[in-house]
Amino acid sequence: MTPPPVERSLPTLEARDLIDLVRELAAREVAPRAAAGEAAGTFPREVFATLGDAGLLGLPYPEEHGGGGQPYEVYLQAVEELAGAWLAVGLGVSVHTLACFPMASYADAGRRAGLLPEMIGGGLLGAYCLSEPQSGSDAAALTTRAERDGDGYVLQGVKAWTTHAGEADFYTVMARTSGAGARGISCFHVPAGAPGLSFGRPERKMGMRSSPTGQVRLDGVRLPAEALTGAEGEGFRIAMAALDGGRLGIAACAVGVAQAALDAATAYARERRQFGSRVVDFQGVGFLLADMATQVAAARALYLDAARLRDAGLPYGTRAAMAKLFATDTAMKATTDAVQVFGGYGYVEDFPVERLMREAKVLQIVEGTNQIQRVVIGRALARDGG
Repeated sequence: MTPPPVERSLPTLEARDLIDLVRELAAREVAPRAAAGEAAGTFPREVFATLGDAGLLGLPYPEEHGGGGQPYEVYLQAVEELAGAWLAVGLGVSVHTLACFPMASYADAGRRAGLLPEMIGGGLLGAYCLSEPQSGSDAAALTTRAERDGDGYVLQGVKAWTTHAGEADFYTVMARTSGAGARGISCFHVPAGAPGLSFGRPERKMGMRSSPTGQVRLDGVRLPAEALTGAEGEGFRIAMAALDGGRLGIAACAVGVAQAALDAATAYARERRQFGSRVVDFQGVGFLLADMATQVAAARALYLDAARLRDAGLPYGTRAAMAKLFATDTAMKATTDAVQVFGGYGYVEDFPVERLMREAKVLQIVEGTNQIQRVVIGRALARDGG
C-alpha cells in the first residue's frame, strides 16, 4: 500500500506545483533505480541530467542566472522528496547547491554572470572540497596551498571525503594562500579538466555506494587569477557560510530518509499479521510508529523554521546546526526502529529499510559531525543565550 504524500507547508501555488513535479519525478525516475543502483555502486548521472533538464539543480539561485528563484523553504522540501526516493540523489543535489554557493554569493558580477548560469543550469554537477586527510572537523588546519605564480595561482595538496570526486564538472576548493589558521584560506573554482587534477579510488562505504566519495588531488594545478572566488583570505568565512546552508540540505535529506523508513514500516505493519491481528494493532508497534511519526514531523518543522529565517535575511546558523543535529539523529533512530518493525525481514536486502539504516549513519557525520553541531549550539548559548 502506497502511503499518502506528506502535506507540505508551501508559500505559493507555484511552489506547490514545483513540489508536485519533484514528487512525480522522484516516483518515476529516481525511486525505481535506487535499490539496483546502490547494489551495483553505479553513479546515477542520468538521473542528475533529468533533474537538470527539469530545472531542479539551481532552485535557490536567481532566475536571472538560470536558477529557480525559489526560497530555501521550498528548495529544501524538494531535496527531502528526492532523498526519500534515493539518498544519493537528494544529497547530490544538496552538495551541488553547496558547491555553487561561493560563486553565487561572493564572486564579482562579471564572473558570476559568466559562470553561474552554466553551473546551475542543469548541465553541470559540482563538488565541494574543504576536508583533508588530516583536517576534517578542524577545517582551519587545512594544508592545501595556492601559491601566487605570475598572474595566477598554482594549487598543491589533497582533499578528502569529497562527494562526486571524479564525477563532478567543477570543484569548489578551499586552499591556503597565506599564513596559518582561518585567515589564510581562500576559495577557488577549479574546472574538472584542469591539468594536474586527479582523483583517488572511491572509498568503500557502508552506504551511499552509488555516490562516489574520494580524494581530490591537486598536483600543480595552474589557475588564472579570476579562479579566486571572493577576496584572498576570505575562504574560511565563505566555507562556513556555505556550510550553514549545507547543513539544512543534510537535515532535509535526513527527514526524507526518516519519512521513507516510517512509510515502509507503517505499510508493512498494516499488512503483516501475527496471532490473528495486524502487527500495527499491537501497542508495542503502534507506539514505536507514533514516536517515529512525531520525531519526523518535529525534524521537518525545525529545518523549515531555520529555512524561513534564512529566507528572511535573519541569522540562522545556530538553528541550522540544531536542525542538522536533530534531523540526522531522528533519521538514525527512525531507520533502526523501522528495521525492528520488519523483524528478520528488515535485516535483509529484499526490503528497503536495511539500506535506509545504512544510509542514515553518514548523515550524522557529513557537513560537520553531530558533536560539532553541539559545539556550535553550545557556543551560541554561551555567547548570547541562544
